[in-house]
Amino acid sequence: MKFWSKWLRKIHRWLAVPTFILIPTAVILKLTGNGAVMTAVPQWEMVQSLLMLFLAITGSYLYLLPYLTKWQRQQKRKNSISPKQEPISTGDVK
Repeated sequence: MKFWSKWLRKIHRWLAVPTFILIPTAVILKLTGNGAVMTAVPQWEMVQSLLMLFLAITGSYLYLLPYLTKWQRQQKRKNSISPKQEPISTGDVK
């Protein structure tokens, strides 16, 4: 699990940079309305959508990772602890 967490974190960080650059660029190109540049925008929007989807999936995994590991740790602890035995009472001693 550590292997995937490490690499997903790195991929998530490195894909966030081009996505951060691509989104404002696409918005500016749409607002300016350049005819020659606007022909390439549908491909940009598809790439932008795929990057956002991948970032959402990896981001949600990275967000939930501490909770998943905590839950797994608690499950291991529950399974490893044997039921406690009641102490043997010798009767009421006053």
